Amino acid sequence: MTDSNPRRKRGITENDWAGLKRFTPARIALGRAGISLPTRAHLEFQLCHAQARDAVHIPLNRDALTTELNDLGLTVIPLHSRAPDRPTYLQRPDLGRRLDADAGARLKRLASEGAAADVALVLADGLSSTAVQHHAAAMLARIVDALRADGLSLSPVCLVEQGRVAVGDEIGELLGARMLVLLVGERPGLSAPDSLGIYYTWNPRVGLTDAARNCISNIRPGGLSVDDATRRLAWLIRESRRLGCSGVALKDGSGEPDALDGHTNFLLE
Repeated sequence: MTDSNPRRKRGITENDWAGLKRFTPARIALGRAGISLPTRAHLEFQLCHAQARDAVHIPLNRDALTTELNDLGLTVIPLHSRAPDRPTYLQRPDLGRRLDADAGARLKRLASEGAAADVALVLADGLSSTAVQHHAAAMLARIVDALRADGLSLSPVCLVEQGRVAVGDEIGELLGARMLVLLVGERPGLSAPDSLGIYYTWNPRVGLTDAARNCISNIRPGGLSVDDATRRLAWLIRESRRLGCSGVALKDGSGEPDALDGHTNFLLE
């Protein structure tokens, strides 16, 4: 006897939501084989889980990234947080938020050699070296072009290993910068192990909380594009300079119709 149910294929019962899978990479409508996941869905989950773990644990190839940034005409200053290694970084988030003594001394010497830049540029490996390795150079290239077009002076790129978001506050304060732009590898998900984030802060200094920062998240090929992230950051910086603030006091209006430069938001149509 043949099974006439069109929702069953080779022993797999399809899910009624299967048609929605074309709109999202989320793990929906996986179907079932008996009371279990189909083998394909189970293996795909294991692969995504392994990719997420790799994104956290694989060390950043600092030399390769430095060469890539140098080829773009950017000067790189290698720095390190107070977390001496990856296990310590994961277990002691507080140590990833501050520079080690050598890095602090190096930035103080740099600050004493010339005038402070308007914007401190910081790149931290964060929780996804994969994101930083794959996307940071292209993102920085666009950011640098946009900020220079607005007449802003920029610091060298401070490349921090074992760094968390708040480490940028110390860097910005030591360099005497009015603004901080920090790129960091975001916590990987099972559908996005390579997501890059940008954190923008006005008047960076040690002790600030997340309420003082603006975040642009999910920058990757399957998420927010480099072009859109650059446009949003440029809008935030212009408004921040006008208002003298960032974070919760600076609402992101880059998606408003008059700020989209011809682009539209389908949710508003």
